[in-house]
Amino acid sequence: MSQETILGAISAALAKVNDPELRRPLPELGMVENVEFIEGRVKLKILLTISGCPMRDRLSSDITSALSVIPEVSEVVIDFGVMSDEQREKVKELLRGGKEKFIPFAQPGSLTRVLGIASGKGGVGKSSVTVNLAAALAERGLNVGILDADIYGHSIPRLMGIEGIRPTAIDQTFIPVESHGIKVVSIEMFKPDRADPVAYRGPLLHRVLEQLLSDAYWGDLDFLLLDLPPGTGDIAISLGQLVPASEILIVTTPQVAAAEVAERAGRIAHQLKQQIIGVVENMSAFAIPGSNSTFDLFGAGGGEETASRLSTLVGADIPLLSKIPFDPQLREGGDQGEAIIYRAPQSPAAQEFSKLAEKIAVRKRSLLGVRLGLST
Repeated sequence: MSQETILGAISAALAKVNDPELRRPLPELGMVENVEFIEGRVKLKILLTISGCPMRDRLSSDITSALSVIPEVSEVVIDFGVMSDEQREKVKELLRGGKEKFIPFAQPGSLTRVLGIASGKGGVGKSSVTVNLAAALAERGLNVGILDADIYGHSIPRLMGIEGIRPTAIDQTFIPVESHGIKVVSIEMFKPDRADPVAYRGPLLHRVLEQLLSDAYWGDLDFLLLDLPPGTGDIAISLGQLVPASEILIVTTPQVAAAEVAERAGRIAHQLKQQIIGVVENMSAFAIPGSNSTFDLFGAGGGEETASRLSTLVGADIPLLSKIPFDPQLREGGDQGEAIIYRAPQSPAAQEFSKLAEKIAVRKRSLLGVRLGLST
């Protein structure tokens, strides 16, 4: 095989190697600066987006594996360098499609379903529902992201087992942290210390949410789940303004008294013209071990009452999509950063999350209001 042919085979192999974080081929990102082939030895100069890139070892392994299938290649030597400011700027332009900074999910052609997980008050397990629903959706082969929009009470990093991990940043663009294939962004990742409180007022909260949505390179997502703060404050309003097509899932508890509070979260979504896709009753009745009976630890009827109130409010059926049974393994999984889908996949709670994911995932997207590319 001629030198030119071998170099062509090397280039073709490198074109199949993606950056582990950006999910784009290395040549497309401008990361392959130089390729040499001398007597079975391939010498590469690969440019990293930042110095000390955490994916350097993974990248080295992927490149070596890709080139090892070429019979003429007996050795691969990789020299890593760092991109210049100009080269990094080109990468950012490529990721943004040549546009200035924008929220991709707010664009008319976006196919990502943005789902806000809301509640009228705290303590109903909203964050737990967010994480376990995301895991159940990811198990179905969907690309899922989580944005921890509960700025004051952020807890998603711990629930996902990634506390203390910071995202890779390319100037003002950053790459979400991944866990079990789920992309995660939280304000906690940007604080000097995890224990530091966040003391932001209204206008700044809006700006923070906007930055977390626009500055992150989310890639192609099927679902973006937002763990919203409890109540009807700034973040809930900002989501409706920044991503008008976002949908809302209301989380409540079995207590009938909780229905009135949960309804408020639905009311603010309705006022913002967001679609309320349903209600989830968390901490529902659970099976008593060793018997065929169930026990309503936190009462009963709250989910049905919330769904009924919201149906009357919007003038359409708002279904009670799921009743997640009370399960200590949910709490244990949260403390240890492992969703119950992975921890105890056969448990009643995990099975209920799988059913919930199926109901949400199979809902067809409406074409109502979407401009069709037809000409007469």
